[in-house]
Amino acid sequence: MRNNPGGLLNQAVKICDEFLYEGLIVYTQGRNEGQQMQFSAHPNKKPHNYPIIILVNGGSASGSEIVAGALQDHNRAVILGTTTFGKGSVQTIIPLDDGAGLRLTTARYYTPRGTSIQATGIVPDVIVKEKRVHRKEEKRELNFIKEKDLEGHFEPEGAAKETTASEEEEEEEKDIPLARAIQLLKSWSILKEYESKKQPVTKQ
Repeated sequence: MRNNPGGLLNQAVKICDEFLYEGLIVYTQGRNEGQQMQFSAHPNKKPHNYPIIILVNGGSASGSEIVAGALQDHNRAVILGTTTFGKGSVQTIIPLDDGAGLRLTTARYYTPRGTSIQATGIVPDVIVKEKRVHRKEEKRELNFIKEKDLEGHFEPEGAAKETTASEEEEEEEKDIPLARAIQLLKSWSILKEYESKKQPVTKQ
C-alpha cells in the first residue's frame, strides 16, 4: 500500500474484514454524537493462516492507513516500511444556501487500540527506508523514450535479449523494502517447518 492515498471508508473496512474474524476495525470520534461510529469484523469466514506483510511509506494515507492500523493492532500483519502520511480526519460537507458547500473536519479516525492516525500516521513494526533516487536519474528514467517505443522503428537483428534471473533479482534488490519483506516471509516459512518437525527431547 505504498503511495496509496486511500479511498472510501467502507472499502477500507471491507478489506480489513477479509482478514479479521472478530473485533473492532476502526472507529471515529467527534464533537457530535452522530460522529461516533464503530466498524467491526464479521466472524462468518474461514480463517486464514498465511502471513501478511503490508508495505507502507509516507505516501500511504487515509484508507490505506486504516487497513494497516487495523491489521497491525490485531497482530494479523507485519507493517514494514516508513511511517505513513497521517491523514486520520473525517470531513463533512455542509450545503450552503447559494448552492456551494462548506467542508469541515468533524471527527478523527482511531485504530482498534485507540491510536489516532491524524498527523502521527502508522509506525511500522519493521522500519525499512526506501532507496533514494537522484532527481536527475529519476527524471531521465521516467522521460526517456527508447527507440523501440517509436512508431515504425527498425526491428533488432536476432532475438531480443531476455531478462535473466540474476537481472530480475537485481531489480528486486533495488526495492529494499520489498526485498526485506520477501526475506521475512521466507524466514516465517522456515520457522513454521522447523516447528512442525520439532520433537520433545527425553532423557535416554
